[in-house]
This record gives sequence, structure tokens and C-alpha cells, in this order.
Amino acid sequence: MTTGSLTGTTALAKLALRRDRIMLPVWIYVVVIGVSANAYAFVKLYTTASSRAALVASARGNPALLFLYGRLNGTSAGALAAWRYGVWGALFAALMSVFIVIRHSRADEEAGRLELIGSARVGRQAPLVSAIGVAALANVVIAAVLCVVLPLLGLPAAGSAALSLAIGTCGLAFTGIAAVTAQLASGARAARGLAFGVLGVAFLARAVGDSGGAGGQAWLTWVLPLGWTEEIRPFAGERWWVLALPLALCAAGVGLAFALAAHRDYGAGLLPDRPGRPFASGLLRGPFSLAWRLQWGTLAGWAAGYAILFAVCGAAGKGIGQLVGSSGALEKEFTRLGGQAAIVNAYLASLMLLAGLGAAGYAVSATLRLRAEETEGRADPVLAGAVGRVRWGLSHVVVAVAGTALLLAIAGVTAGLGYGLRAGGTGRWVSHMLGAGLAELPAALVIAGVAIAVFGLLPQVSAAVSWTAVGLAVALNIFGQVIQLSHWVLDISPFTHVPRLPGGTVSASPLVWLSALAVVLGGTGLAALRRRDIGSALSGFPALPSPAFPVAGGAKIPSSARRERYVETRTGPRTALKLSVLLLVHPVLLRHDTPMWPFW
Repeated sequence: MTTGSLTGTTALAKLALRRDRIMLPVWIYVVVIGVSANAYAFVKLYTTASSRAALVASARGNPALLFLYGRLNGTSAGALAAWRYGVWGALFAALMSVFIVIRHSRADEEAGRLELIGSARVGRQAPLVSAIGVAALANVVIAAVLCVVLPLLGLPAAGSAALSLAIGTCGLAFTGIAAVTAQLASGARAARGLAFGVLGVAFLARAVGDSGGAGGQAWLTWVLPLGWTEEIRPFAGERWWVLALPLALCAAGVGLAFALAAHRDYGAGLLPDRPGRPFASGLLRGPFSLAWRLQWGTLAGWAAGYAILFAVCGAAGKGIGQLVGSSGALEKEFTRLGGQAAIVNAYLASLMLLAGLGAAGYAVSATLRLRAEETEGRADPVLAGAVGRVRWGLSHVVVAVAGTALLLAIAGVTAGLGYGLRAGGTGRWVSHMLGAGLAELPAALVIAGVAIAVFGLLPQVSAAVSWTAVGLAVALNIFGQVIQLSHWVLDISPFTHVPRLPGGTVSASPLVWLSALAVVLGGTGLAALRRRDIGSALSGFPALPSPAFPVAGGAKIPSSARRERYVETRTGPRTALKLSVLLLVHPVLLRHDTPMWPFW
């Protein structure tokens, strides 16, 4: 790699920081506040050595908790905080690194932005170097801020530094992994999928190694970076030498990425694209089968994640009474979330609430696929045939509704199966939890209805409004009662009106009204879709004149497509969701009366 190949790196890094000026601080805030709030909560909730020892003894005897959070290496408040959020903080740092690197390398190349930039004095390796540099800077900031914040909460400085560096170096390791996957795949989605696949394998290897006990496969914890995070042993006799492992992986990944980038063509990946069939399948003759073909992979990923997560969480319910018994405040919080006094029922009901909120996120994502098809020009050839707009829109809506119902059914069945296998009465618990999961369906569909309505009426802001609705539902249902909001405000969320099951009182009227509201919202959006232009900037308003970008030779390129893509990026789902949650959550995250943080 020569000096000329790095020309323009600084300018591209500044551009990347400017593009991520909202998303990047939110990522850093989420990781930092998650770790520090959990540490603060453990300090306040478990003030005696006996209460911490009881918690550790209960957690060590629960394989489901070890699967989720990792191995406990001590009984101090710092060791508990590292157990509860060390692996998950590293997981979020890894996710952030993957998104940053792929966004500013392979995604820009796929969208054609790097081709435009490459017409100027920009070196071949400059985009990759700038993407890696921005991701590395974000991880360094996370580690530095945590090194300052955790000692201020009363934790030892050495353990705080070890935990901070464990999270930051795990993010650096996945920076190198994402740089490699960006060279292997020819598209941003495939590159992210490869990186997330490595991350998923790392989580499962760590989980199996931790939950197997003394006779299990403990060596799996040493295989990939997430396991190295807990092998550093913050607050329990730190192993500083383990930090060399993620740093070495980062260096190897970055070096391999540069070597691969030098041996591939622009716009291509090193992995060959799979050729399609010479003739389309007969199943693709209509818009409904096409919508299913486009979305089944995403739904399969959600379904697999739901099955694993809620099976483990359901199995963890067997020991939840002993786990929270040493903390009255924590038991009160589970009771508040679950809406009932029996701690097991409250815990399982709170799981179904989280399943409903997550399913609402899937429903919005699947619905907004309509907007992606429209803005990227793939809707035009479909609508050019004998396909009406309502039929085209309804095809994706049907997939979204069916997928949401499937996810909630999977959450209920797997949670009931996980709890029933440990507590007994498997068949009874599976049927109860299936009903509890499907009870959240009308509320999730109301959120999807909002997305459909906004897509039909105001398509340009559909992503921002839809994901803000999801964020408000999450904030109101999880934090609304903590900050003592009025019931008039809490009633804005449709999830406030569904029964808390199992154990709660079932009333059909709110479910019927929510279902009717979802149908009205969806019908409004589809009706509006018939009357507006496809691809228009904003329904009911004239399109703005398109500025142009000057290029070499004095020619100008119309930028309407770039402007629309930029607006979509600025109002993207992750930014809208995080900002909406941030506005409501910020005043209460570090309050002493927020005991949910050690476990949620």
C-alpha cells in the first residue's frame, strides 16, 4: 500500500463523521449508558455482600442466565456489572463497528458514491482506511468514556479500565472482520450478513461454553472475541494479556482486507455471485409471491433469533423467584412490567411485552420495504404489468402481518417450552404462552398500520414517523411508569391496552378496537397510495427543483436520486428510533429507582 493510495483519507474521514454526526453519538451513548446504568443499579440494589452472594449462587445454578449473560467471576458490584453487561456491551460495540465499516465502504461502493468520489484525487484504499478509522475512533471513545464514568460510580479503577478496554477491543476486532467481509461480498447486505454471521457464531460459542458447567465445552469461550471479553475477568483478578487477542485479530483483519481489496475489481466481491435460474419459477407470477420471495430471508432470521432468545429467557424463569428475592426493588419492577403480583407470571408477561415490541419493529421494517422498492425503482416494472397499486401494496402488508403473527407465536411457544421443560407441565405452559404471545398481535399491527398510513400519505417521512412510533411505544411501556407519566400519556401506546398474560384478566373489547384501528390505518394508507405519484418526493406537494453536481469537464449530473437517497438516510429507521427513545429515557437512566437495568 503506497502513500498515493491513501490520498484523500482525511477528507473522507471528515465526511464520514459528518454523515454519522447523529448516529455515531447515539451508538456511543447507548453502549456507555447501558454499562454505567447497570453498574449504578447493582451498586444501589445489592448493598451487602450477602445479597450479592445470594444472587451469584442463584445465577450460577441457572444455565439459561449463563447462556444469556456469561460466567460470573466474582461477587463484587463491579463483577456483577461486568457479568450483566460486559458481553452485551461488547456485542453492541461490535454491531456499531460492522454498521460503520460497511456503510462507508461497501454500501457507498454499491450505491455508486465511491465511483463519483474516485473521479477526484482520491486513493484506491482511502475509503476503506477512512471507514476503519471512524469505527476505531468510535470504539476508542467508548473505552475512554467508560474509563472515566465507571470509577465515578464507585467501582475500582483497575476493573473499570479492564471492562472498558474489553468492550472497546471487541469492537476493534469486529472492525477488522467487517473490513474483510466488505471485500468478500458484492453487496452491502451480504457483507453485513457475513459479519453478523461471525458475530452470531461468536455469541453461541461463548454461550455454550459458559452454560455447559464444569463438564461442558468451556474451551469454546476462547474461540472468538465475545468470549475474550469475559476472559479478561474485570473486577476479579484482571488478565491484561488477553487484550492482545482482539487487537491481534483487528490487525490481521485490516491487513487481510487491504490485501483482498487490491485484488478485486471495483463493484465486485471476491465471492462469486450465485447465478439465478434461466426462467423464473411459476410461484413468482403474482405480487404476493414476489413479496414473499423478497422478504422470506429477513423473516427467517427474525424467527431464528426469536426462537433462541425466548427459549432461553423462558428457561431462565424457573429460578427468577430466587434471583430477585434478595432485592425488593427488582421484584417490584418485574411486577410493574408484568402487571401482576405473581413473580413468575409477571416475568413471563414482561417477556411477551418485549416480544410484542420487537414484533412491531419487524412489522414496520417489512412494511417499509414498499418504500425501498419504490425509491430504488423496482416498483415501476411490477406496476407496469397487470398489477394495481393496492394489490402491490397489499402483498407486502400481508407478508408483514403474517410474519408478525408468526414471530409472536414462536415467542410464546418457545418461552412456554423453555419454562415448561424446567418447571414441569410443558403442554399447559406452551398453550398459555402461545395465547399470551398472540394477544400482543393487535397492538403490533396498530404500529404497522401507522407505517402503512404514512407511506401512503407522506412517503418521504414514512421511515422517520414509523420508527418514531416504535420508539415511543418502547419508551412508554418500559419507562413510562418509572417517570410517573399520566395514564393519558401511557394510553398513547397500543401495548398499554392489551392484557398482561399469563395470569392477567382477558378482555376482548380492547383487542377488537385495536384490530379495527389497524385495519382503518392500513386502509387509509392503501387508499392514499392509489392517488399519489409513485416515487414522488411528498404527496400533495410539488417536487423541489433538482440541483446538479459538477464533474470533470464542466458537465453536470442531476441529483434528484441522490437527494432522495440522502433524505432517506437522514430520516432512517435506526436514527429515528434511537432519538425517540433517547428523548424519553435520558432523564431516568441514572436514577436510583430504575432497578430494571440489571436484567433488561
